[in-house]
Amino acid sequence: MGAHWDGQGINFAVFSAHAQAMVLCVFDETGTVETARYALPAHTSDVWHGYLPDAQPGLIYGLRAHGLWQPDRGHRFNAAKLLLDPYAREVVGSFEWRTEQDGHFGGDGKLPPESSRPDYQDNAAFALKARVVSDVVNEVGRDDTSDTFDWEGDRAPRIPPANTVLYEVHVKGFSQRNAHVPQDLRGTYAGLAHEASIAHMKQLGITSVSLLPVHFAVSEERLIKLGLSNYWGYNTLGFFCADPRLASQASGVTARDQFRAMVKALHRAGIEVLLDVVFNHTAESDEAGPTLSFRGLDNASYYRLPPDSRSHYENHSGCGNTLDIRQPRVLQLVMDSLRFWANDMHMDGFRFDLAPVLGRGDHGFSRDGAFFTAVAQDPVLSRVKMIAE
Repeated sequence: MGAHWDGQGINFAVFSAHAQAMVLCVFDETGTVETARYALPAHTSDVWHGYLPDAQPGLIYGLRAHGLWQPDRGHRFNAAKLLLDPYAREVVGSFEWRTEQDGHFGGDGKLPPESSRPDYQDNAAFALKARVVSDVVNEVGRDDTSDTFDWEGDRAPRIPPANTVLYEVHVKGFSQRNAHVPQDLRGTYAGLAHEASIAHMKQLGITSVSLLPVHFAVSEERLIKLGLSNYWGYNTLGFFCADPRLASQASGVTARDQFRAMVKALHRAGIEVLLDVVFNHTAESDEAGPTLSFRGLDNASYYRLPPDSRSHYENHSGCGNTLDIRQPRVLQLVMDSLRFWANDMHMDGFRFDLAPVLGRGDHGFSRDGAFFTAVAQDPVLSRVKMIAE
């Protein structure tokens, strides 16, 4: 799933059970000018896919999904809206709240959701886009370590649960005012990994840090209108992307590699790294929210919709919507994200925001829910620490 370079071109794959066509839109190196469009030609088991020969890492792209506009049946397709690939590993752009980001008119509450009509303003100039990252393929054609980052033999500390002393931290807040950390590193992944930061943690006697969310997130429109931002990060849009706002601008290294360098430094000091993850909802909010990714790709599959009012959203998260991980491909997205962070980013565990929401079946919470069963059988995830809020 997502975009993957094999050394000769890039393969694209995106899930949508209800789209009628899926179009790949390619942009110039600035991410502002659309240079080409390609319909993804193949459709296999609800996955639209295609191969772009000679394409290279660094390519910037978005998606347009064609389909029905039938909110009363849960369908909100609008090909005028450029959509972010849910599997994006690097996001390009800075999100702006503009009317072009709305998939429909009536989001102001003046029209009931089932009566809303599509807004055909093209949002490409303002939409968040994905950048293809490089993959390493070894001599037998097998994925090696996904890219060229040198982990230098990094090993997980594997602190026994009974000996774990957990320290919850916000990446920015932890080092923002620490005079012992260089000014240009404060409030960043590198600041958290600085020797002064590590010395402080060791002095505290902790064994493990639990990072508040670092997945790519956007601030709610209500906060922006108040001149505020979502400092805590609990409004995820990109489940495979380290938030670039927490990266040092001085290093010239990608946010992903800065995050991994931080993990490597903490591991070298014997400190585990756990990550707070938010899979109960996305940043697209309720029926008045914007169309940024999941809603436009396949609203009826990605979100839990009331059976008798499918133009609305079940709101078990309190944030406007609820991801429907009863759906196999949505559950796959969550599992793929967790494995990515465990394998590629060397996470030692996860803390799940509103974990009971992840266990909701058709009739309320179930301790044997599909998510818990999937984690329990997974050879990677069953071995890392799991914390349920």
